[in-house]
Amino acid sequence: MMNDPIPFDLSLQDFPLNCLYIVATPIGNLADLTLRARYVLSLVDGIACEDTRHTSHLLNSLGIQKPLFSLHQHNENEAAEKLISMVKSGSRWAYVSDAGTPGVSDPGARLTSKFIRAGMRVIPIPGVSAITTLLSVAGEALEKSHGLFQFYGFLPTKKNERLQILNQLNFCSLATLFYEAPQRIEKMLTEVWESTINKNRSVIIGRELTKKFETLSHLTVAELPQWLKLQETFKGEFSILIQGEPSTNMPIVDGTSEVNVNINLLAANLAGYLGSKQIAEIFSTVGIMSKNDAYQLALANKKPST
Repeated sequence: MMNDPIPFDLSLQDFPLNCLYIVATPIGNLADLTLRARYVLSLVDGIACEDTRHTSHLLNSLGIQKPLFSLHQHNENEAAEKLISMVKSGSRWAYVSDAGTPGVSDPGARLTSKFIRAGMRVIPIPGVSAITTLLSVAGEALEKSHGLFQFYGFLPTKKNERLQILNQLNFCSLATLFYEAPQRIEKMLTEVWESTINKNRSVIIGRELTKKFETLSHLTVAELPQWLKLQETFKGEFSILIQGEPSTNMPIVDGTSEVNVNINLLAANLAGYLGSKQIAEIFSTVGIMSKNDAYQLALANKKPST
C-alpha cells in the first residue's frame, strides 16, 4: 500500500475548491504516478473516471477511498453537466481516464470544454503520456524536424481516409505520432510502407511503453516488412513515430521517369490560372496534402490583382 506521507511542502501548492482537477494516471507502471497526483486524488471529494472498476484498482493500490462517478465517451455530455453541478456546490472533484492524460485520445476534452464555458476553473495535474514517452527517445528522428511534431491519435477505420493521411506525410516536415491497437498494427504499418515514397525515413515503434515487456524498435520504413515478419505476436498497445520529410519537393512519376516538382512553385504557377479553391481541390484529390492546407498554400501563393 502506498500510504507514506507526501514528501513536499503543501503550502507551496494551491488546491482551491469549486475546481475540476484533470489528473494524469500511469500508462502501465504504478510508480509513474506523481506525488502531486497522488495527493490530489486523496484530497478531492470524489473522482469521475472512465471505468470505475479500473480506477478502484488504482485507488486500492494507493490506499485511497473516494466516491466514484462514471464518465466515459458514451455519456460525457450528460455526466459533465452533473459533475458541474456537484463542483459548483463547493467541492473538489478529479477526473481520470483509464491510463495516461485525459483528453489525449481519451475522454475528457468535452468535459473540460463544458467546465470552461461554465466559467469554472480546471486545473491540470500532469503526468506520464505515451506521446512524450516516445518523443523522449526519438533522437535524430525528432531532431531533423527541429523538435516539431504532430499527433494524430488513432488513424481512421476507413482505408481511404487512412491513406489520405499517410500520403500527406510524404510532404510533411513534422515528425508524426500515432497510437494503434494490437489488432490493427500489422495493417497500419503495411500501409505506412506502401504509401511512403522515401523509404529511408526513420520509424520508431514503441510497444507496451513503461510496462514490464516494453520494447522500442528503431528502423526505417524500408525495414517494416521484415520487422513485421519477425513478430511472433502483436499483443500490447503501440505508439509509432514517423520522421518528417524535410523536402518540399513532390515526386511526379510519368511512367518512364521521376522528377521533383516544388510544391510552392507549382501552387504559384497554378494561381495564375485557377482559384485557390480549385487548387486545393486538385492537391487534396491526388493526395498531396489536405484540402485546408492546400487552400492556405494557394492563398499564400495567390498573385496580386492588377
